[in-house]
Amino acid sequence: MDAKTRCAWSLKTDKYIDYHDKEWGVPVRDDRGQFEFLTLEAAQAGLSWLTILNKREGYRRCFAEFDPVKVAGFTEKDVERLLLDPSIVRNRKKIESTISNARCFLEVAAKHGSFSNFIWGFTGGETVQNKWRSLTQIPTSTPLSDTISKELKKLGFKFLGTTVVYAHMQATGLVNDHLADCFRHSELKSVH
Repeated sequence: MDAKTRCAWSLKTDKYIDYHDKEWGVPVRDDRGQFEFLTLEAAQAGLSWLTILNKREGYRRCFAEFDPVKVAGFTEKDVERLLLDPSIVRNRKKIESTISNARCFLEVAAKHGSFSNFIWGFTGGETVQNKWRSLTQIPTSTPLSDTISKELKKLGFKFLGTTVVYAHMQATGLVNDHLADCFRHSELKSVH
């Protein structure tokens, strides 16, 4: 491994390092990317992120490359098929919520021009730049994630409580939660 300073959580595995260095905190402005992370973050509830990263390709295959239009059309037959697929988390409620969330996602996108417009509207279209010095300072939720979670629930989304929403905000660059001394923090300050 190189000598770059990274967020300590990423040092556990090569997969985490790769995810940290290339994806985590990069602003996601396209709807398919937003839907992918909403799906994966909701699937993670109660599990480790490494479990989800290890199953990510399975999720891509099983959920039509995260095309919300295709996923919104899934039926009970698809649910039964997915419950037999070990490449994803085989939890009926999580699978069903992914399908119903796709339908809600499309409704929001239709109303706001895109889901991305909707979610980025909560931060005025800009990444919230935090300057945490240690992992213990990083919250698991914030008043903003509370607000977004409540709004998503009102719109019919499931498995998107405030902690899951905050993880989504971190992953998709709504907030820059790389530690201040991490090489990615300064790199992502200038990315929009």
